Amino acid sequence: MHTILLIDDDEQTRKVFGFALRRHGYQVLEADSGYTGLEMAKKYVPDLILTDVNMPGGDGKALLFHIRQDPELSAKQVILMTGHADSIAPRSAMESGADDFLIKPFTLEALCTCVEARLKRAEIHWRVEDRNLEKLRSSLLATLPHELFTPLAGIMGVSEYLYSHATIIALDEMQQLHKEIYNSGQRLHRTLTNYFRILGLEQEASRLTSRTLMSAAAVREAIQVGVDSVLARPGPLRTIALKLSDFPVSAHDDDLRTIVEELVDNARKFSSIGSEIKVSLDHDGKLSVTNVGKGMTPQEIKQIGAFQQFDRNNHEKHGLGLGLILVQKLADRNGARFAIESDPTRTTTVSVTFQKRKMETKEDDAAKSS
Repeated sequence: MHTILLIDDDEQTRKVFGFALRRHGYQVLEADSGYTGLEMAKKYVPDLILTDVNMPGGDGKALLFHIRQDPELSAKQVILMTGHADSIAPRSAMESGADDFLIKPFTLEALCTCVEARLKRAEIHWRVEDRNLEKLRSSLLATLPHELFTPLAGIMGVSEYLYSHATIIALDEMQQLHKEIYNSGQRLHRTLTNYFRILGLEQEASRLTSRTLMSAAAVREAIQVGVDSVLARPGPLRTIALKLSDFPVSAHDDDLRTIVEELVDNARKFSSIGSEIKVSLDHDGKLSVTNVGKGMTPQEIKQIGAFQQFDRNNHEKHGLGLGLILVQKLADRNGARFAIESDPTRTTTVSVTFQKRKMETKEDDAAKSS
């Protein structure tokens, strides 16, 4: 049985509407003000909230604002009612976060039809969310054990071999085995680091507001460090061509290095043998990484998300598919635009376009101080 919270300062209205809703099989809670309604909503968490707009003790617009700010109530269906159409227009109500809008007087049939429609829409929404969660769980079950236990198995296996044969292993072989342990450890560390970093970014309430204005020289250095960190990793060798314009970027330098690192690493994985990876930064602040090789279809680009790896059976690559979603989130919190252009059979270009800000000079500082 669905629970409806009915909020109206007019007792007769609550009585009539409540009777009609109960006749249709709903459990109805009643409140006579926005303040009381909010307290009841937090206590009972109803399936739908039906509230008048103009009320003493907290009106419907203020109530709607608080509902949308509450994590437990924010996704609940809210229908606004008013007998004064000039107090809030339907379009304004929707823009404020209402799910539907009724202008009094309206029939009891119209009321019940509206409530039924909103509850059905809510059920569809949650079924979609459930499917998305199930898809995520399935993807995790398929990839997470492999990506965590494969490098861990390498570390344990090589360590056990070293322990058992320490007295007979040649120096050059021992160095190679130590390198294998180190590489496996690096792969495991990077997987976990990216995973937890994405979780942290998802929990941020908003974009970071204080970013460093990096000089053009600092931007070049950050990009070079990101490229070098990929070249230092084990993996297929690729030629990387840099073409960097002077552009002062408003961003966190750690974020910029990570963006470059993840984009270049992703390009290297899917590049054709002997091809060149192009890294460029133009005068408009557009950072682009282009590779030749297997690309993505428009449908695959739309589905980019954490733990998504496309065509894994035919193109097995290390990683959970975290790289692009991490770049996407870092771009967002630095006020940059993320985009992908790809020909499934030829090339892929992933770009992050940063906002341009003027470098402050000594004259600017003097002007501010005066």
